Amino acid sequence: MTPDSPPTAEPQQRQQQHQPSSSPAVPPTTSPSSTLEKPSQTTTNNGHLPLHTADVPLARKPTPTEKIKRTLAVRPTGESGRSGIHPLIFLRNVFRSASWASRIVNVLWPVVPAAIAVRYAMPNNHLVIFILSYLAMVPCANLIGFAGQELSRKFPHVMGVIIETTLGSLVEIIMFVVLITRPEDGVVDYIQVIKAAILGSVLATMLLCLGLCFVAAGLKREETHFSEAVSEAGSGLLLTAGFGLAVPTVFEHSLSGKIPDSELMIKTIEISRSSAVLLMVAYLIYVFFQARTHHGIYNDVFVADEARDADKHLEKMHYRLTFTECCLALSISIALVTLIAIALVDQIHYLVEERHVSDAFVGLILVPLVEKAAEHLTAVDEAYDNQMNFALSHVLGATLQTALFNAPLVVIVGWGLDKPMGLNFEVFDLVVLLLAILTVGNFLRDQKSNYLEGALCVLVYVAIAVAALYYPNPHIIAAAEAGEGSVGHR
Repeated sequence: MTPDSPPTAEPQQRQQQHQPSSSPAVPPTTSPSSTLEKPSQTTTNNGHLPLHTADVPLARKPTPTEKIKRTLAVRPTGESGRSGIHPLIFLRNVFRSASWASRIVNVLWPVVPAAIAVRYAMPNNHLVIFILSYLAMVPCANLIGFAGQELSRKFPHVMGVIIETTLGSLVEIIMFVVLITRPEDGVVDYIQVIKAAILGSVLATMLLCLGLCFVAAGLKREETHFSEAVSEAGSGLLLTAGFGLAVPTVFEHSLSGKIPDSELMIKTIEISRSSAVLLMVAYLIYVFFQARTHHGIYNDVFVADEARDADKHLEKMHYRLTFTECCLALSISIALVTLIAIALVDQIHYLVEERHVSDAFVGLILVPLVEKAAEHLTAVDEAYDNQMNFALSHVLGATLQTALFNAPLVVIVGWGLDKPMGLNFEVFDLVVLLLAILTVGNFLRDQKSNYLEGALCVLVYVAIAVAALYYPNPHIIAAAEAGEGSVGHR
């Protein structure tokens, strides 16, 4: 052996070490016994167990515990860099809120203690109590929206949107429950106000909020595009929800005068309760579809939307709330909303009797505007920042939750309280709802929007508000019909 042979052999050994073992060019040197082990291993497995080597790693499926941990893991956009509660930072972040519109709304916070004080100090000053309570509801609802948005950042995108939409509807649920627990009187039909508020919430979100989103997005760009997965599922579910809400109304009006009124009312209420259960099942299927089976499609859409955020560079870590601060903000805002909602609902009697405001206008316009304030501000800010898929998900998600969950929920609560709460709406309200669903569905069909479509949606909503302002109360219509009947009888 020459002195040069060891250096030559060493590179050859290194080359063999770096060469993949699966390459047929340099077969490994094995003993005869090891060569016979591979056929026996294949024969032993019989195709039932996967054969693998170190070159082909196995893809291990995560355990259920690991899946739960992965689902509950805080996203980087939700990290605050803190834990617990820091009072000064908490107050600063709450006042700063999520957008410039929310900061303007936070100026109304001094109205909140004023509204509570006036309610107990001057209980006979109904108009002042109503105005202050109406204004005080806006910053409280905005705090629910901001805390819900901060909480949703800590969850995966799809789950975060569902959580934010659900928390944003808490104001509406509280208002509905407070309304249905009011005792009956001869002036205000609170059940009629709830029915108008249900359709008014759908119209306010679907026409006013969506229109403002299109206008806000059109201020910076000629056209805004959104995903087909969001628009198609949303518009289809809106039409389904409209159909489910229309069945009791069509049933009642098709049999009006053909069977006794008492029997017709009982049958209509039973149909409404059955429809309420079916609508809630439809909503649960929609949530399962979005959060579980088709989670990947929606997640990719929301990730791409988050990358296009125009204000992404302004969202710094020290502006975010911790998980504990989110829970604290939600507890405070929900308690204030409940207290103010009771004061607000108690003044509806005065508005209808003294100020001659119709039930339709109170339920269709006034109540939905204040209960949807937080969701409207959040969605418009997202559309302005070129996050149209997020904005559209909040708009359509809030609309679907009102039609498929909140409305059936108040029917079931009325069932438990033995009150005749049904889904039999006024024909005017129902026709307006169905026409609005068709209009919005037509705008969503091409997966793009501009400020013209947004302005048209807002104008349609204003036209509905004007018609609701002149719509008479049910007891006035009944008195007029009774007067005509007595004149005809004489």
